[in-house]
Amino acid sequence: MAASPQHGDHLPRASWENLRRRAELLSRVREFFHRRGFLEVETPLLSADTVVDRHLDPFSVSAGGGREPRQLWLQTSPEFCMKRLLAAGATAIYQVTRAFRQGEQGPLHNPEFTMVEWYRTGDTMAEGMQLLSELGEWLLGRGPAQCLSYGEAFQHYVGLDPHTAATAALVEGASLLGVAAPASLATEDRDGWLDLLLAERVQPQLGSPRPVILYDYPASQAALAQVRPGPPPVAERFELYVSGMELANGYHELVDPAVLRQRNAWNNACRQADGKPPLPEESRLLAAMEAGLPSATGVALGFDRVVMLAVGAPRLEEVIAFPFDRA
Repeated sequence: MAASPQHGDHLPRASWENLRRRAELLSRVREFFHRRGFLEVETPLLSADTVVDRHLDPFSVSAGGGREPRQLWLQTSPEFCMKRLLAAGATAIYQVTRAFRQGEQGPLHNPEFTMVEWYRTGDTMAEGMQLLSELGEWLLGRGPAQCLSYGEAFQHYVGLDPHTAATAALVEGASLLGVAAPASLATEDRDGWLDLLLAERVQPQLGSPRPVILYDYPASQAALAQVRPGPPPVAERFELYVSGMELANGYHELVDPAVLRQRNAWNNACRQADGKPPLPEESRLLAAMEAGLPSATGVALGFDRVVMLAVGAPRLEEVIAFPFDRA
């Protein structure tokens, strides 16, 4: 039996003041991209394709309609379809959309959230970082972002080179810094230890009083970014931090379908080792890449978090009309 609604659950969680500010910021997003000649696009929320990521768990939907049931996925990001538009000739596009991720609920997460995502062909990673800095300044007014490499940040706040340090050194470093590891973190999981140290020792230091763009991530954390040969090789990936909060994730985009196939297979192997079901490795994005995906830089921005910072809200639910528990 479904739980009965609680008194007041029919009311919005966010204040009218916060909702008005949210609407103003949304208008400013559109103005920013309109001034730069970007085309606003819309792509499906439900798709046969989904990003194959070790840590992102999409919602699955069975679509029948009198025919043989077809498994579709609520998108964790509009990335795949937007890149298909690039392959079809788009040059500068953006989208304001809903994205969905299972198991992500807390002060900074809601399973359904608003994402702003954009791509521009021909941009280098440096040009993508500059555009992200300009948007952050346009929305939050905290000045241009400082650019800091992932390696520099780790050496400063952890005392280790994240590109060359052995996994045992990362484990020892966490212990010396008093960082408690979850029981589920395997001793040999190098990226897991990097993520733990980033979250506990690096991220809280970033973005105050000036925004920071962290760039050149470890090659093992490339996701859908290109890897630049070393030494050491690094992923051409970057993230925006403000007041210790991650707001955006960007890539100088991978264009090689053979590499994407390798990464999909690796991520599914990791998912299965983690006890998760595999995700579809073949996609229309791969077909588009084989037809020719132009060089581009793309960024995904968590819009709800931008609103949080703009109004000084401590929790995401304070800037969403009806968060997950009231949906």
